[in-house]
Amino acid sequence: MTAYPPEPATVAESDPPAGARNRNVDFCTLNEAVSRHIHPGDAIHVIMGHSRWSALVRELVRQHWGTPAGFTLIMASLSSLGAVLFRSGAVKKVITVYSGDSFPVFTPNPVFQQAYSSGTIEVENWSFLTYIQRLRAAATGVPAVVTGSVRGSSMTANDAYEEVDSSFGRVSLVAPLVPDVALVHAAVADRQGNLAIAPPMFEGAVGAFAARRGVLATVEKVVDDLSPWSSLVRIPAHRVLGIVEAPFGAHPGGVFPGTTGARLPVDGYAEDIPFWIDAREASRRPDFDDWIREWILDPVDHDAYLAKLGSHRLDELARSTQSLLPSADTIDPTTPPTAAEHAAVWFSHLLDRRIEATSADAVLAGAGLANLAAWVGAERARSSGHKVALAAELGLWNYTPEPGDPYIFSFANFPAASMLLDTEQVLGGLIGCPHLRTIACVGSAQIDRHGNINTTRIDPGPYLVGSGGGNDVVTTADETLVIGTMSRRRFVEDCSYVTSPGHRVHAVVTDLGTLTMQNGDLVLTHIAPGPEPITERIAHIRAHCGWDLTISNDLQELPPVTPEDVQRLRSFDRTGLFLGHRDRSTTPTRARDRSEDPAPTPFGDRV
Repeated sequence: MTAYPPEPATVAESDPPAGARNRNVDFCTLNEAVSRHIHPGDAIHVIMGHSRWSALVRELVRQHWGTPAGFTLIMASLSSLGAVLFRSGAVKKVITVYSGDSFPVFTPNPVFQQAYSSGTIEVENWSFLTYIQRLRAAATGVPAVVTGSVRGSSMTANDAYEEVDSSFGRVSLVAPLVPDVALVHAAVADRQGNLAIAPPMFEGAVGAFAARRGVLATVEKVVDDLSPWSSLVRIPAHRVLGIVEAPFGAHPGGVFPGTTGARLPVDGYAEDIPFWIDAREASRRPDFDDWIREWILDPVDHDAYLAKLGSHRLDELARSTQSLLPSADTIDPTTPPTAAEHAAVWFSHLLDRRIEATSADAVLAGAGLANLAAWVGAERARSSGHKVALAAELGLWNYTPEPGDPYIFSFANFPAASMLLDTEQVLGGLIGCPHLRTIACVGSAQIDRHGNINTTRIDPGPYLVGSGGGNDVVTTADETLVIGTMSRRRFVEDCSYVTSPGHRVHAVVTDLGTLTMQNGDLVLTHIAPGPEPITERIAHIRAHCGWDLTISNDLQELPPVTPEDVQRLRSFDRTGLFLGHRDRSTTPTRARDRSEDPAPTPFGDRV
């Protein structure tokens, strides 16, 4: 841990010379921005707002493809395109929160798994909040920041984490995380170099103030004056090194221009989900480098990239911010419920009851199946008169999800929120507020008998995805509800890696029954209905649990799943991405042997 007061920072060769801090912002091309301002050995922070990517990152890959540049990549959510940076050979270490795909479903990515298992790239895992708090420490010049997250998890082994005894009690601290340069896509810049971004902002702009040298930005356009939108200026010109005007520069991410009455002078556009999916699929093929060459290396500049995408595709992305496009492939309403749908229906009913029993102020749902089930459960509670707020770690508070779009971070949900914030405000303020009662709804790749959750890695097996905001919300919410289909691969005696400690887990809902925490142990308290004798159903559950499961003396039977319950879930996920229809088995749930299933993910059984 850094001593206080900290030693004066050593000026690196790449730092601006004395007296250069007041120079003009460099308005330049992508090629010039990267070649002038990024140097081998840099720690590069890719800022994640609601825009997930940047034309600057593509240019970084082009200029350093096949070179041992020795970059440290500081990037909260790597996503499928993060695999492009890995394949470049220019990255030696990653400091991250989520190493996986986001579209079409949340899954591990083999490029990250192989790089980590081989040791080609070193990975340092954090939760979303502690990752941001480390940047906050650097931005404010303090030796450490107090955190309420991570304690009780395997992330306490990180060198930048420490617990100390103080006169105020035992305190958890995280050390500063200092990038050399930060990359961001902002919506608009003015000619002085100020950058405006509409919320929600995920990790916010703190990385811009943490970076030693400053910020490189792409923007949709440059305007003469941003003073009418000063409330949306997030990064001052004093922190900006260079700006590149690059329309659609966040592609395949999107740009949200703001809500009515607080809208920036720029047209927004939605995320290009088919492109994300194409990148995901390509990363799983042996010809991934060919895909990278086609889409990243060969286009000589940003204009060539946009020309390859085509004006029709770009126009569709711009139009789709106004309304959701209809789903082309919807679930046949006569299709029987999947295992995931059984679990989600029972989960939604339990959440409704817990909201009533605890008078919960808010529900924060993780992505995927937990998110859909929480949406339905919170909707049911609201219809009964409970004023419970839905929250999302991206920075949404008290929003109403839009039917037809199952993604938790859909732009369609932004205008429906009563507050548009960032992750630090939601996870570190509202969810962690001792004066608000909150319930966390999450999935798990693995969960053990004590409720400990693992979404990071299975020792000695594969890397999964990381914490995301899971550790933060599970650690600080008043109680946690977990969802997952039941198998011995998911329900284990002890998690080899603890992403989120289980001391606040109230119950785990599965397709076969519900396990409730009693005296520090998960106990079967509710069992799925079925024609088999209850003794057979209990034996079936025990066969799919990795420990000697205790059965409650007051075991109750869950109600049958109704078509109305199922259709409400499907109204949000019309193509069945998270509801188990894309890899549906033709055999009944209980008859299928899942003992040899592949390692589950936090968001379903897909890998």
